[in-house]
Amino acid sequence: MSEAPGSSTPGLIPEGVDIRPPARQGERALARRRRMTAYGLLLPGSAYMLIWFLIPLAIIVYTSLESGGIFSGGYSFTWEWSNYTEGWSQFRDAYVRSVVYAGLATLIAMILSYPMSYWIAFYGGKWKSTLFMMILVPFFVSFVIRTVQWGFILGDDGLLFGPLKNIGLLPQDFRVLQTKYAVIAGIAYNFLPFTALPLYVSLERIDRRLVEAAKDLYATRFQAFRKVVLPLTYPGIFAAIILTFVPATGDYVNSSILGGPSTFMIGQGIQREFLQSLNYPLASALSVILMIGMLIIAVGYARALGTEDAALAAGAGG
Repeated sequence: MSEAPGSSTPGLIPEGVDIRPPARQGERALARRRRMTAYGLLLPGSAYMLIWFLIPLAIIVYTSLESGGIFSGGYSFTWEWSNYTEGWSQFRDAYVRSVVYAGLATLIAMILSYPMSYWIAFYGGKWKSTLFMMILVPFFVSFVIRTVQWGFILGDDGLLFGPLKNIGLLPQDFRVLQTKYAVIAGIAYNFLPFTALPLYVSLERIDRRLVEAAKDLYATRFQAFRKVVLPLTYPGIFAAIILTFVPATGDYVNSSILGGPSTFMIGQGIQREFLQSLNYPLASALSVILMIGMLIIAVGYARALGTEDAALAAGAGG
């Protein structure tokens, strides 16, 4: 005897019929809505990264493998890998100089920012926000204007060295402008907020009870700082170094305004090839080399610090 279609006889459940309790069905629908909400929240940021980062990056890589000239029939894609070898051979010294200058500027910014951020976070009290804003307010002025003013300060007869020369404390031929010292100082000054902000955030998040517990265990103030405060700020230090060092390496404003021929940085080379020589393939190759170098340095530093701290640092920096 055969069963009628749609029968509810046990063991013969019609296909497509959900016999789970209504509560279980509701949980599944809720989980599905949460996943869709998460994807929806990711969509704007993903679209932004695709349009303004990945596509331009692909265009730069594509352009770096072209050959030809803007006045000789235009450019064509020919897998011209010689753009990379030529760019490295011509600008190797500029790459090394940029990394050295950016590293020294980052170190100076770290030495200046950490004590300030530490004092504001631990002793600023109700004035924390005001004190930290005082560090940031000067940087609301244009980057170029601040650099030009820095040039006036460091000039041979500027506000800093002019009076010292007039009273005989410095020789008349003493100069800082158009030297590596001026460029490094300018980079450190201009990128100081990128160092101070993640440091302050990481210091502000420290539970003060941990420091008090260390002191209750007979730790001195320095020992409490070295054993408790400093390790807890490693993520902030990582973020500060990356946020300062990476953009400082590609900077060309400070070296153009405060430096001279002997302080030529790779950012100046990329700008010159793009805007003056109109050699777009070579300029693109220089940019790709710089990006790859910065990526290798950042990943190597993250692995040396530890993947967990690196992830925390990225969160602190964001």
